[in-house]
Amino acid sequence: MLCLGIWANNFPSWPAYIDDIFFFAWLLELEGRSKADEQPTFNTNERNITNVFSHSKPSRPKPEPQSKCEIPAPRLSARRRCSELIWSAIDREVLLGITGKDFTIIAASKAAMRGATVLKTADDKTRSLNKHTLIAYSGESGDTVQFADYIQANSQLYSMRNETDLSPSGLANFVRGELASSLRSRKPYNVNLLLGGVDPITQKPALYWLDYLASLAPLPYAAHGYAQYYCLSILDKHHHPDITLGQGIKILNLCTDELKRRLPIDFKGMTVKAVTKDGIVDIEFDDDKVVKAA
Repeated sequence: MLCLGIWANNFPSWPAYIDDIFFFAWLLELEGRSKADEQPTFNTNERNITNVFSHSKPSRPKPEPQSKCEIPAPRLSARRRCSELIWSAIDREVLLGITGKDFTIIAASKAAMRGATVLKTADDKTRSLNKHTLIAYSGESGDTVQFADYIQANSQLYSMRNETDLSPSGLANFVRGELASSLRSRKPYNVNLLLGGVDPITQKPALYWLDYLASLAPLPYAAHGYAQYYCLSILDKHHHPDITLGQGIKILNLCTDELKRRLPIDFKGMTVKAVTKDGIVDIEFDDDKVVKAA
């Protein structure tokens, strides 16, 4: 309509039936508007058929059917990636922790392994944070040593600055905070920990279970790695809060005997340490004991 009007003004000698042209153009425009109001128009050129006059979101296009014999490549790669994550999450080391009346026992396997290869047969996977707190670690070899040394250095720095030691509870929450910060970084630590000690004020033993996802749980006994599959039932049966240090060592022997009996893997013995009100004590453990088959 606008174009016709401009054209007519520029040409005064336009024929007399120009009024009829304007009239029919106006009728066609009205007819088009009425049809648009009655029946919404659809855009059929695209895959998504959307209502031009409505504000509803377009529906998702349906995926094209695939033949049954074809396996999509992304699904196969995701399945392979999932299996890799599962196998990497399995801890091939042993960590055990037991609390008693006035002590906490921490035990860790001596073998440093990478896959099926034993790299070291006398690896100490424990670190003393202060006089009455001890941690044991497992996981990726580089992450474990670096993270344990970092926690040990910060604990000792706190003791020197404040002339007092952090309690096991305070250290456990500090470690949990560091793991949580690492988990949200580009390169998180793959470390599982057992933190045990005796509170210097209340003289009560404490044991904390931490994993690489920054989970923290205080427990009377705990395990990481293969030990959790075979030893937790033994600890459920024999542990009670008032056991003595000798009874705790006997329960630990039951756990290690079960591991030797059930697993084909040689962990090269156990490093056993106990935390009492007097400090951290190394406990001699018989690694050469022969266990009869079930």
